[in-house]
Amino acid sequence: MTPDRMCRMPRPSLVNAAAMLILALVAAIATKAQDGPTFRIDTKLVNLWVNVTDKNGAIVGGLTKDDFKIAEDGRPQDIAIFERQSEKPLSIVLAIDTSGSTYKDRALEQDAGKRFVRAILRPQDQMSLFEFSTNVHQLVAFTNKSAQLDRGLSSLHGGEATALYDTIRLGSDELAHKPDRKVLVLVSDGGDTVKSTTYDEALEHAIRGEVLIYSIIDVPIEASAGRDLGGEHALITLAEQTGGKSFYADNGNLDKAFAQVSDDLRTQYLIAYYPHKQVPGVDFHRVSVTIPRAASGVYNIRCRAGYFANPPASPRRIPSD
Repeated sequence: MTPDRMCRMPRPSLVNAAAMLILALVAAIATKAQDGPTFRIDTKLVNLWVNVTDKNGAIVGGLTKDDFKIAEDGRPQDIAIFERQSEKPLSIVLAIDTSGSTYKDRALEQDAGKRFVRAILRPQDQMSLFEFSTNVHQLVAFTNKSAQLDRGLSSLHGGEATALYDTIRLGSDELAHKPDRKVLVLVSDGGDTVKSTTYDEALEHAIRGEVLIYSIIDVPIEASAGRDLGGEHALITLAEQTGGKSFYADNGNLDKAFAQVSDDLRTQYLIAYYPHKQVPGVDFHRVSVTIPRAASGVYNIRCRAGYFANPPASPRRIPSD
């Protein structure tokens, strides 16, 4: 055998090592196959927009990540992201009730709405304008141009019935694919009279879209006899369940209510986490945010009630506490 031929032959020790490595890999693959299939779990970041007020209703700022504790279905979670005052862009649907019961306040709604647009919109924000009565109409698509929104507000049309829940469903669906903070501002005296979308369906669409509902309840200047208190209660609970808030426009004072919405959105904490140790087989995961160092009743903490883990099969009711 020539020297060149000898140089090209692998050494016996290397051949044995390679063979042993191959045998080990085959054994490992066989063992893994016997253990059954491997499932991959995708963990989605859960964003919570949190507002904190004291017992007098004053906004509480300056809290830190260490002040908060979060839990999902009663199980503690680790905070992955914390922002003390979020500057994330806002996507807002402003939806104004133009049914017959609100006709007397139409001019007030238009003027106050225009002032709200100018006060709330920053360069990074967008707003869409809806009107709802018997039907729901998107008068202005998402824009940052206040002049377009002004023209839309000047063109409000009236109707007889009130498609409140249709508005929440359609507005939430418009917002669902927007990034960052998604807000639906409803101006209404309460009450759905169209009976197309149900309360549960409207709430599910809002929660799935991660939409914060702010209800501005336009209380009649005259005696409140005849006002739909059931619808008014729905506006309040929809806001509570989604992490928003409800306000009364007493004596038609919409400017004050709009200013309160603006203040609330400017002072939100962003708290986010990756769920772990989830309860198996649960579709709706309930979320809670607390400040353990504070005594009970010192702070009022608002955020959405929870989130759905799976795509919808049919409208479902949010589990009660």
